[in-house]
Order: sequence, then structure tokens, then C-alpha cells
Amino acid sequence: MSSVRVRIAPSPTGPTHVGTAYQALFDRLFADKFGGRFILRIEDTDQDRSRREYETQLMDSLKWIGIDWDEGPDVGGDYGPYRQSERLEIYREHAKILVDSGHAYYCFCSSDRLAEMRADQERNKKPLGYDRRCRNLSPSEVDQRLQQGEDYVIRLKMPKEGVCEIEDKLRGKIEFDYAQSDDQVILKSDGFPTYHLAVVVDDFHMKISHVIRGEEWITSTPKHLVLYDSFGWEPPEFIHLPLLLNRDGTKMSKRRNPTSIEYYRRAGYSADALLNYLALMAYPPLNDEEKVSLAELVQDFDIRKINLGGSIFDMDKLTWLNGRYLREDRTPQQILGEMKEWLVNDEQFLGIVSLLHERMETLGDFMPKAAFFFAREVNPSEQDLLPKNRETGEVSQMLQTAIWALDSTANWDAQGIESKVRFVADFWDWPVREVTVPLTVALTGSKVGPPLFETIILLGIDIVRMRLINGIEALGGLSKKKAKKLEKEWKKV
Repeated sequence: MSSVRVRIAPSPTGPTHVGTAYQALFDRLFADKFGGRFILRIEDTDQDRSRREYETQLMDSLKWIGIDWDEGPDVGGDYGPYRQSERLEIYREHAKILVDSGHAYYCFCSSDRLAEMRADQERNKKPLGYDRRCRNLSPSEVDQRLQQGEDYVIRLKMPKEGVCEIEDKLRGKIEFDYAQSDDQVILKSDGFPTYHLAVVVDDFHMKISHVIRGEEWITSTPKHLVLYDSFGWEPPEFIHLPLLLNRDGTKMSKRRNPTSIEYYRRAGYSADALLNYLALMAYPPLNDEEKVSLAELVQDFDIRKINLGGSIFDMDKLTWLNGRYLREDRTPQQILGEMKEWLVNDEQFLGIVSLLHERMETLGDFMPKAAFFFAREVNPSEQDLLPKNRETGEVSQMLQTAIWALDSTANWDAQGIESKVRFVADFWDWPVREVTVPLTVALTGSKVGPPLFETIILLGIDIVRMRLINGIEALGGLSKKKAKKLEKEWKKV
């Protein structure tokens, strides 16, 4: 096999998803199996959501789980910069090349005009997509509108007919009808590229030989192949991995499962067990043994063994596997060392003592009162979760809005969290106490606990989100229909 170069290109817009580590694992396995290079590239062109602290957390999370890279923003390499925000001129130059060669065009349609077009398509049950109004503007009209300073985007000219054939190393030939494709925006009005242009330009210039990514990107591949063809470039080979799934068969999401690497780290899982379990999501056990090291996976690795069915992320099985690692691979001294690195350390204890010391009469009171900070789950009771005169359905919905509110908290401090909790109370027109009591019970397992907002800070958003989800489940859950309706109302405020 010729020189292997694979990459992972996550967006630093939130906590690191286990799906990112799952893809990175198979990139690392593939690179190591064939003596290749694994590249970390940061796709940070979403100006509103990308944050440098998420980038730092991303790299820290991948390193914690046991995955490193050969080239990237922190270690350098021959094909940098490795942050898209530092490559903007490259994308603009390539967008201009496509326009000049007739493979892309300026589109001057306003957002209002596009909204009216979409509403008309929905009303008349027509296929959704851009109607290509600007595709055939004359050069003189384009020049005139550019000189007048009109806002524009650049769109890729997709073929109007014919079939796109994708060769996938796992799935064989996949066909898409071009008639179903839209003229994709490749450069936005702010001069930033969309994903489709940036990923193709970067993959080519970084000499990526194999693109390993989730199967949700299969439908985007025709656009990418058209871009490669428009530039006259040879495309890489494509390998689309099966999805990680919730128990109901839907794509794994934080609404149903804890999805961030930081959750598993904070909940006390071991990195090697989690990495092992992610491998089992798509790769069979070795000689019927499910407990396997990264080195053993590299030695055995064969892309053809990957299971395409998609795998249910089973927390119970992960916990069982984690238990094997603790019992079989650790001495008591090693476990103690890991616990100190985890939460059993002066910094963490000082924060908890600061919240509990007013509630302590003896030192022996500390551990029972502090136990919920270290527990993976707290199992709140339905009765305790219900304020007086409130029903399960409305409290479930309130807890869901609390998740959304806390997820959007920019300032993770007592003042920022308090403002979000009060916002939830205002949304429901409830007394604040009728919000704080269920929150306290869901987070601590008890009606009485240390100061709520400071407790939320110490627990962290990943543990908080999962405990609130468990609180909703303890109340009987929230149906998809109700959740969708509630979210629609929530987004109005």
C-alpha cells in the first residue's frame, strides 16, 4: 500500500464526543497497521460556536483515552497550518479558481428570498433546495452586482443529471442520483468556507490517502467527488464507519446517553477500558476475547472485519468491561493512584469541604454528605423529585428545560448558573424553589444538600446533564413528541 495518511478533523464547538474518539481510534489503528501518519486537524471556521478551550479539551480528552497523533496544531508538521481558521486565504483562492473555471458561481439571493423560496417549496410539496436562480447570470450582470457591493455566496455547480458512483472500501459501490443534489454553498458571505470546500481542499493539500469517517457523511460524498473532479485532483479512498447508536437504534446523542469523553473520565471509568469498548463497537473480539489492548488491535487489524450493522452503546457492558480492567490489570496500589488522579485529591476535597463544613458536626459526617460527588449515579426517587402539587409530566419537562439552559451557560460560575435556573423558573412561571428542589434531588439523590449552584459547578456539566436525564427517567421519561413540542416552545424565548 502506498503512503498512508489519515486524519480526524473535529470541530471544537463543545465537549469531545465519544464518536470523535471512536473515529480517531480507527484512524490510529489504520495508520499504525500500515506504517502511516495520523493527522489531527481542527475545523474551527464556525465563528459563533468554536472555542479555543474546547480545542484544548479535545486534545486532552484524546490523549487521556490513549490516542495521539503525528501531525497537528500542537506538534506541527509539513502540511500546516492545522487549524482551518488559519487557512482562510487558501479556501478563498480555491473558491475563486472554481468560479473562474466555470465550476462554481456567485449567488446574490438574500436570506429573505431563500426563506420565501423554501416556504413555497414546502407549501407546494416540492423538493427542497436552491432553485439555481443565479446559476446562469451573465458575466456582465455578475460584475455589475459585485461592483455595487452586493452580498454574495459562492455555490458549487452540481451536475443536473447522471449518477455519482462512490467506491467505499467497506461498502463497495454506492450510487447517488445527481438530480437529487443541491448547488451547495462552498464560500459564505463572510468569506469563510463551508465544510465541503474546506475538507476537500485540506485533504488534498495534506495528502490524505484514506478518509475514515462516520456513515452520516456518505450523502455528502457526491459533492466532495464533484469538487475533486472540478479541481482535477485524484480523490482519496473512502471508508465510512458504522454509527454509534442509542438503545432505540437512533444515532447516539447526549439526550439519551452520556456522549462526552469528559463524562466517562469524571464518572470514574478507565481510559483503556473505554478505548477497548469503542473498538468493540465495530470490530470483533480477538479469539472471542473482548478485553484487548491497543497493541493487539493494531497487530490483528483488518479493515474488512469491521461490522457495518451499527452498534448499540451499552453502558452496562462498558461498566462490566471496566470492572475487568480494575480487577485483572490493577493492583490496589495502582487503583489508589488512579483514584488520586481522579477525584480523591486535595483540590477536589477542598472544594467539597468548602460547601459542607457548615453542615458538619464531626469529621465522620463528611463522607456520607459528600458521597454523591463521587457516585456514578444517585438514583433519585419519584416522590422526592415532585414538589407539592406538581405532577410527573410537568416536572419532567422542567428538568429537560433545565438541561437546555445549563448546556447554554457561557459563564460556569454561581452567578451564571443561578441566572439560568431563574430563567427556567420564569419560563414555567414557577416559584424558584419548585425548580431548585427537583434539581437538588436529581443531582444529589436527596432533598437536602449543599448550596445548589456551587454543587453544579463542582459536578460539571457532563455529570449534571446525565443526572438530570436520569431524573427524567425516574419520573417516567419524556416522549419524543412532547420533547419536540417543548423544544419548539423553548426556542421561542
